Amino acid sequence: MSDFVKAEQVFLDNPATTVDEALEFLAKKAVELGLATDEAAVLDAFKAREAMGTTGMQAGFAIPHCKSAAVNDAAIYVVKFANDVAWESLDGQPIKCALAIFAPDGDVHLSLLSQVAIMLMDGKFQEKVLGSTDAAEIAAAINAGLGA
Repeated sequence: MSDFVKAEQVFLDNPATTVDEALEFLAKKAVELGLATDEAAVLDAFKAREAMGTTGMQAGFAIPHCKSAAVNDAAIYVVKFANDVAWESLDGQPIKCALAIFAPDGDVHLSLLSQVAIMLMDGKFQEKVLGSTDAAEIAAAINAGLGA
């Protein structure tokens, strides 16, 4: 998966400060970039998943994910926030970066979710993503983790 995540799927300095703003941005970008056909359906899928339990993890990361027939293909988008996002997280800390997983109906999201969760256990990966301001570098780090 050497080019699964492209630089165009990495969004830097996003102004969102709430979970809803972050999820709305992701749903809008999915439609704008041709990944999905229905912004409302994607947003509803993200919110339904969030209602089941937070996707805020730890160390400043969240893994929002949605499964919807409105999504054309599996993808990961990365959003680094300009400010901390008030997002319930496992460690109680604010979110600085979301690695969002989009999937059509089916189980492909489970594999991606597992791989992303493993990446987030690596302190060097966390530092690289949080410390970088280069979309291509961030995409490359995620692609390397997906290929591992």
